[in-house]
Amino acid sequence: MRGLIFDLDGVITDTAEYHYLAWRQLAEEEGLSFTREDNEALRGVPRRRSLELLLKGDMRPDDQMSAMMTRKNDYYQAYIEGITPDDLLPGVLDFLREAKASGFKLGLGSASKNARAVCERLGVLTLFDAFGDGYSVVNAKPAPDLFLWVAGSLGLKPDDCAVFEDAEAGIEAALKGGFFTVGVGPESRVGAAHRVIEGLHAAHPREFV
Repeated sequence: MRGLIFDLDGVITDTAEYHYLAWRQLAEEEGLSFTREDNEALRGVPRRRSLELLLKGDMRPDDQMSAMMTRKNDYYQAYIEGITPDDLLPGVLDFLREAKASGFKLGLGSASKNARAVCERLGVLTLFDAFGDGYSVVNAKPAPDLFLWVAGSLGLKPDDCAVFEDAEAGIEAALKGGFFTVGVGPESRVGAAHRVIEGLHAAHPREFV
């Protein structure tokens, strides 16, 4: 492997709680039920599709859908204002630094349109050689487009790269793209990956040479 590509939420940091709180606030305003179990189904899913799942088939006109997505994002951005490097998941900073020192090219591939702001607050933005987010491609995960875009930006082919993902949709996207996949989290969620780890603290870059 010459390149390592990381999802953001659940791999680099865990903002799932902030997404949950933002979606729950929107749901309560709309008189909808939204549980933590519902939130798990949104992991790795782009905002529009997440809203469709929250609405459970009760679709609204496009202008209302857009306004609701904007409200949710406003709530989420308010929650992430306080993110600092202390919010990096265990082992992340050491892993990224050691990977850079070992000559790996590093990329980020996140469906989030807030990924750049989050990485700036975490203090890791400059460690990435290529940065793919919700603005980079049209087709979101589970399509492989985002990871292919990041690999191309690194000047690498998919089989030169390992993708670290915590979401089923992300693993599916990486497999479709021809990448080596590292599932971060429980087997029940990321067991389709080539390898499963608890977190970056449980691995070392040299294992992917």
